[in-house]
Amino acid sequence: MQFAGKTAIVTGAGSGIGRATARAFAEAGAMVIAADLSETVEETVAGRENMLAVRMDAGDEGDVERLVATAVERFGGLDIFYANAGISGGATGIFDTPVELWTEVLRVNLIGPALAIKHAGPKIVERGGGAIICTASVAGLRSGAGGPAYSASKAGVINLVQTAAQQFAGSNVRVNAICPGLIETGMTERAFTYARETGKEDKLGRLNPLRRAGQPEEIARVALFLASDAASYVNGQAWVVDGGLSSSHPVTRQEFGKPAF
Repeated sequence: MQFAGKTAIVTGAGSGIGRATARAFAEAGAMVIAADLSETVEETVAGRENMLAVRMDAGDEGDVERLVATAVERFGGLDIFYANAGISGGATGIFDTPVELWTEVLRVNLIGPALAIKHAGPKIVERGGGAIICTASVAGLRSGAGGPAYSASKAGVINLVQTAAQQFAGSNVRVNAICPGLIETGMTERAFTYARETGKEDKLGRLNPLRRAGQPEEIARVALFLASDAASYVNGQAWVVDGGLSSSHPVTRQEFGKPAF
């Protein structure tokens, strides 16, 4: 999977999946804009001549428009957009989640990818086609893998890529989603740190058949595949990368009126 002559944007590139994917695109020859709200995005591009760091809010339309314009102005066009930025929204239950948290999670996790599709899509069409990838989650497939706002936002992303794939019909722009399971990222850092400090690291990922958590690079490889010509007939799909977790989604049931654990 080589991307020489291609330009890619990756949001949420300050750490985790976004950082791993942005670097992977760059190593495969693409000109890459690594975008993130955090200043850690500068670390992602450090020492790499074919990468540019941009600070931006993935859920702000003006920021997304400027990000796409930067790709066109600096590199002559845009071929790939990976809308990866997202927030977890915490572990609150549906009866405890305030409207303000619902609004923010949906703004970043669902409206963000919609804005990426809206503004990047036409520029990718101008290049003769390309790929848009959005990070969803196994939590968007069914209950048991995330909080209510997060899960609903990721379910929305899955439907969003299906709808967008249809609306790009005839343009040679493919739109797909990746649904990660438990991956070691900034979002899951607290859980991994706690497990290691308490000697329970072997419990991480124990619910999936591979009996382990995943690494950001394992998602990055799938993102590169979906952006490449090797996936030329893959469109409007949600690719699950979870070690087999969603083949059953085993969970401890929560009873009404009692706290989740």
